[in-house]
Amino acid sequence: MEWTPGPRELADLELLLSGAFEPLTGFLGHDDLHSVHERGALADGTPWPAPVTLHLPADVSPGDEVRLLDPEGLPLAVLTVSAHEPDGLTGGPIKGLAAPEHGPFARLRRTPSQVKAELGDRPSLAVTMRGPLDDLSEITATAKELGAVIVLLPLSHGEAGPAVVRAALRAKEQLPGDTLVVPVPLAPREESEIDLELREHVAAAYGATEHLAGPDPVRIPGPPHRRGLVVFFTGLSGSGKSTIARGLRDTLLELGTRTVTYLDGDVVRHLLSKGLTFSKTDRDLNIRRIGFVAAETARHGGLAICAPIAPYAATREEVREMVESVGADFLLVHVATPLEECERRDRKGLYAKARAGLIPEFTGISDPYEEPDDADLVIDTTHISIEAAVSQVLGTLRSGGWVR
Repeated sequence: MEWTPGPRELADLELLLSGAFEPLTGFLGHDDLHSVHERGALADGTPWPAPVTLHLPADVSPGDEVRLLDPEGLPLAVLTVSAHEPDGLTGGPIKGLAAPEHGPFARLRRTPSQVKAELGDRPSLAVTMRGPLDDLSEITATAKELGAVIVLLPLSHGEAGPAVVRAALRAKEQLPGDTLVVPVPLAPREESEIDLELREHVAAAYGATEHLAGPDPVRIPGPPHRRGLVVFFTGLSGSGKSTIARGLRDTLLELGTRTVTYLDGDVVRHLLSKGLTFSKTDRDLNIRRIGFVAAETARHGGLAICAPIAPYAATREEVREMVESVGADFLLVHVATPLEECERRDRKGLYAKARAGLIPEFTGISDPYEEPDDADLVIDTTHISIEAAVSQVLGTLRSGGWVR
């Protein structure tokens, strides 16, 4: 089996392969995770502060081998499954196949062993940083007192990563000439104490005899009307979601205050997802493709409108995470028109064909629709006009500040 992990999992995989997550040799299983949460140590008692996990959607079993790929299909490692939970959590040791080839500042990447070889027997002061360094005098004074080489470790995971590396390179210009800059794709952990402990582990792996944690960047989000936004409609066939979505697009284009991209489910099927079937696997892939395009639109401040059926909750959540991971906002609109009303309308005759067994795996008839419990707006078009439904969505955009 082959699988492409998500961005955070790929970052952890790179750190596992490089040795930066020493003593870990793979992704953690249930017992290690429980022990980490309870005691800050692996099940065998080895100190370790943070979960390092991988989720696989497929049904795999202990002993199976899974090739882990980068987004371009390059095999990076083989995971030997030692544990697989019903929720997809999969643990096991990994064996490296190749190092990541691409990414900003790839020329600066070095493994811990390479850095330690360059340092030799010299002590080193590692500085982990997620933003610009405010006070270089403290770093310089500490390094001079220790007689240490300064190793700047910009934590370069995510959209802000290149800016952090640039900040480290600017700082290097004002520090001693033998200062090293080594990007580390360490994703932040939610709890600050755990994040600091993990930074210390990584710094030690790079040979640090002393560690300083630079300040985290202060993030001031822009006003909503300048942030990227994805308005994601979901609902049964015939619920009115595409019509509302088109109406919203037209209204926004008339207002002219936002750049709008419209991704209708049927249109995407003919172009972006041509050749896919209506199996669950292909439906999920179709939604992920829509989510990817929408997130890329929102990444650059655009407003994307999507109107697929999107019947499965887990896949909708994946799209939400895609969008929010690039710093954009996500608005889920459930067009909750009941099945009976959708079937009564049946303008395309699809329900009749599904009832006759001519369309297999048809949502609402022979395949489930998982109603969202996290919708930001719920609309039933049974007794309201399309214009009224569009007004409800537009009102939500205005009240949220996304449209002025």
